Amino acid sequence: MNTQNFTISYETFDGLEELSETDQMLCNKAKEALASSHSPYSKFKVGTAVLLADNQVVLGSNQENVAYPSGLCAERVALFTIGSNYPNAIIKSMAITAQTANFKIENPVTSCGACLQVMAEYEQRQKSPIDVLFYCIDGKIIKVRGVKSLLPFGFVEDRLGG
Repeated sequence: MNTQNFTISYETFDGLEELSETDQMLCNKAKEALASSHSPYSKFKVGTAVLLADNQVVLGSNQENVAYPSGLCAERVALFTIGSNYPNAIIKSMAITAQTANFKIENPVTSCGACLQVMAEYEQRQKSPIDVLFYCIDGKIIKVRGVKSLLPFGFVEDRLGG
């Protein structure tokens, strides 16, 4: 038996003013995306902004459905929009934020496993890492270089691709 360890490197910031102008813009766009959230059941809005290599920004927000499994997270809404409309686009970075009227969110909200798996596949397809910003409005920000560090055992099977 061998014991293995993972080390995850990430950066933390106390507020938007510590970020680059591009990262600030992306976090603000993620906050703007909250406006299109359809979350009447959870009242938990999530917004995502994805920056493409051509500097275009694609937004996504969570979309709930009364049949709960039929909803979709903000990250996948944005990524599947890119896959459908810009299939050859390269994703540079993305920002995710959340908001609810029910309580104050005090720490950055991170992506669920399903979203991480989709993010990892886009990263694998483009053969370059995606920077991910988890943005707590009026609070801390976590920045990760590459989805693989968040999902080290993500499902990858190259032989399925053809």
